[in-house]
Amino acid sequence: MHSLTPLASIAVPDPRPPQDYTARCFDHEVAFHGLKRLLGAADFSKAGDRHAGLAAESETVRETARKILSGLTLQHLYDNPLTDDDGQVDSVMRVNYDIDREALSSVASMTVGELKDHLLRARGAEVARIGRGLTGVMAAALAKLCDVHDLILIARKISRPSKARTLLGTPGTLSSRLQPNHPTDDLRGVTLLCYWGLSLGSGDALIGMNPAIDTVENVSAVLRQLDKVRRHTGAPTQICVLSHIKTQLACLERGAPVEVMFQSLAGTENTNLREFDISIDVLDKGYRTMAERGPLHGVARQFMYFETGQGSEFTYGRHNGIDMTTTEALTYGLARRYDPFMVNNVTGFIGPETHLDSFEMILANLQDQFMGKLLGLPMGMAPCYTRHSNITLEGQQMATELLASAGANYYMDVSLNTDRMLAYFDTSAHDNQSLREVCGRLPAPEFLEWGLERGIFTRDETGAVVRGPHWGDPRQFCESEAEFQELLSATPAAYGFDTAGPRPSNAVTREMRLHQGVGREAIHAELDVERLRRTAPFRLIETAAATKDAHLGSPDLGSRLSAASREMLTPETAEVQVLVSDGLSAEAVHHNIPDLVPALLDGLEGRRKRPGVPLLARYGRVKLAERIAERLDASVVIHLIGERPGGDAQASRSLSAYLLYRLSHPAAQREAALFSGNASAAFEYTVISNIYAQGLPPAEAAAVIVEKVGQILEHKAAGNRLEALLK
Repeated sequence: MHSLTPLASIAVPDPRPPQDYTARCFDHEVAFHGLKRLLGAADFSKAGDRHAGLAAESETVRETARKILSGLTLQHLYDNPLTDDDGQVDSVMRVNYDIDREALSSVASMTVGELKDHLLRARGAEVARIGRGLTGVMAAALAKLCDVHDLILIARKISRPSKARTLLGTPGTLSSRLQPNHPTDDLRGVTLLCYWGLSLGSGDALIGMNPAIDTVENVSAVLRQLDKVRRHTGAPTQICVLSHIKTQLACLERGAPVEVMFQSLAGTENTNLREFDISIDVLDKGYRTMAERGPLHGVARQFMYFETGQGSEFTYGRHNGIDMTTTEALTYGLARRYDPFMVNNVTGFIGPETHLDSFEMILANLQDQFMGKLLGLPMGMAPCYTRHSNITLEGQQMATELLASAGANYYMDVSLNTDRMLAYFDTSAHDNQSLREVCGRLPAPEFLEWGLERGIFTRDETGAVVRGPHWGDPRQFCESEAEFQELLSATPAAYGFDTAGPRPSNAVTREMRLHQGVGREAIHAELDVERLRRTAPFRLIETAAATKDAHLGSPDLGSRLSAASREMLTPETAEVQVLVSDGLSAEAVHHNIPDLVPALLDGLEGRRKRPGVPLLARYGRVKLAERIAERLDASVVIHLIGERPGGDAQASRSLSAYLLYRLSHPAAQREAALFSGNASAAFEYTVISNIYAQGLPPAEAAAVIVEKVGQILEHKAAGNRLEALLK
């Protein structure tokens, strides 16, 4: 068991007042007030940092910042910890100082530029040794001085293997996490996606699914099904359901096979506490529980799994004035505390407010791979994108080739690049096998042996491993064709199983890309107000986003009311309010609201929870519900919002219901604060997702929402706290 240093025992220098960093640039002086501003200006320009006012305004200013940063010593970075908005060192920054101090002392007098040169000259063992002595801020400073070749050359020197049932990350291997996400968690569709991925040689890192419904009951059921699939196929791997850590702990208590413990992480305490509902204490508890009682106790060397990605801190407005690369590096410093089995980077997942195009996504992923491996993590990479960004499949493929050169431990297997539940686009099993063949890589050794036995792989006349006769055939795991057809009937966006070498056949690709094109168009549809007013007597309100481009580029604008709408809304007597907004798909609103809202209003009336007159907002974001709750003095706001379009024409119409509970009752606020560790907790959320014809049909969704609203009001709780009370 890896030792966890008590937070109070981690020495951190006292914060100092921000100083000015200056340098002459030809005929004028350039100045940066504070280390945060210097670090932000030294980075490649990315959308999130531009929106935050941290990016350099010109290439000349950027290179001047890099020159100054190059001349700072590691000791200077150590002596000047970055602080939160209150000027304090938060828990994430503190954990970053839990380092090998002997390793730091050997390089502390070096400047950042000198250290970069040293790492480029050094062998892998020396790079790894130094990495143990660096904080996240130091790793980020280095990344900002590196070009593409630098990032790849240094990262590929470092080997960061990890071990559960399979051994990941050894030289010459490339693994994958099989992700069988389904819009309704239909276990038949989940099973087929598992069979398909395994037949393509995917899943040696993990079979890990994001649940559409994050309850103890549902997550336990999915875990048991994944365990059943693993045992039935005989695949040497491990399983995980990527629910909240508190849900997984409750599942473990009930005896569910939580083999690997998952949690998303951020690089500031405020984001972790207020948005992800986690603290260092919660993570410590998860780690210790798995070490003592996890199903792989005594088998796995590591058993924690973290997901990260540049931009979440900025998106939530909790980045503490720190740029995206640096907050991401701080996340790695936090993950390092738990000696994880896997760390998966999903930079590109959020959208254009953080990474506008393929260029920004590719560079950010290379930085992340570099920083994570340097700080000691077994990095898996998931260069990904959404339909409302300017990132393309081709840009993603460029990233995967570069990251494979840099020594990524594993990639994702999202079947045909299309996540059927989260509505984003990631790497696929076809991509993984293509990269293995391009780069001369193999699966994890235990998994390879299994694949050879099943004929998924075989050896050619020279002894080299190649695709075998059963590669790409999911039917091999079914008892009959009837069973296969039953599984297929429950699986959306399955455009065919034909392949051409390691790639999907042209016919499959053309069908897939056509459906994705429909999703891209749905992003830019405008809300038809008059059409919706024929459904219900909506009150039209406005957000601070005046245009579609402003809305897509800045999440904050869609979370705030315009001045006129603030004045219009005053406290009402209705305990429940219904809010509809386009979010990222007006088409989702157009196709679901006519069946959903009338049934929802009737259901609430039947429960004697008479709602106010429903509201309709163009260019809205999820957090707009908080402003509505405050202005109307509502206990619950049902926010029906269009989600980012997925990978087929039907999924471009996916709606979600965010059920916000306002903690206006003092007792409820105290309980929420105690449960979350966030003393200033003001809202809790329950989410019902994938509302559309092939997911949760809108009429059924209305009944589910009414039932959940009743539970929220009865228990005065939502989200994880409500589920804990219901179990």
